Amino acid sequence: MARVILFHKPYGVLSQFTDKGADGSARPTLSAYIDVPGVYPAGRLDKDSEGLLVLTDDGKLQARIAHPKHKMAKTYCVQVEGRPNAFALDRLRRGVTLKDGQTKPAEVAEIDPPEPLWPRDPPVRFRKSVPDAWLRITIREGRNRQVRRMTAHVGLPCLRLIRVQVGSWALNNLTPGAWRFATDGGP
Repeated sequence: MARVILFHKPYGVLSQFTDKGADGSARPTLSAYIDVPGVYPAGRLDKDSEGLLVLTDDGKLQARIAHPKHKMAKTYCVQVEGRPNAFALDRLRRGVTLKDGQTKPAEVAEIDPPEPLWPRDPPVRFRKSVPDAWLRITIREGRNRQVRRMTAHVGLPCLRLIRVQVGSWALNNLTPGAWRFATDGGP
C-alpha cells in the first residue's frame, strides 16, 4: 500500500528535501517539516506559493498526480491585484496564450477570501488605491508558475497563491507546516 502524505507547504519553503543556494546558503526545504524516509513530492509548488503538497513513496502514483497527461485537477485560491471583470474571467475559462503556448480551459470563479486564512510572512503588499480580489482556479495541467502567469496575462497580477486541492485530496484544516497521512485512496 502506497504511503501518501498531505503537507501544508508554507510560503518560502522549497518543494524538495535538500538545497544549496547559489550563494552557498541553504534555503528552507521539506526536511525541516517531514522526517519520513522514502517519500517524494508529487509535483511542485514554487517557494512563493503555499498550500497542499502531496508526497508519496509510489512512483506510479507520483506520475499520475504530477504528469499533465493524466489531467489531475489542481485547485487554487488566488489573491489578485485588481477587480476581475467578466471579460478577464472568460479569457481564463477559455484558456490564454502564454509564451509556452495555449493553456487548457480553467474553471474560474470569484470568491470571498478563504477561511481560515492564516497570516503570511512576509505579508502580502497592500495598497489603498488598488483593490484586490480572490479567485478559485482549477487547472488540469502544470506548467511552471502557470496560474500566476495566467492571471497576469489578463491584467490581474497574483499577490498570493494557495493550492487547496489535488484530485480528491484537500488542504482542509492543515495549518502551515503541518502534515498528515492520507487515509483515503485519493485520485
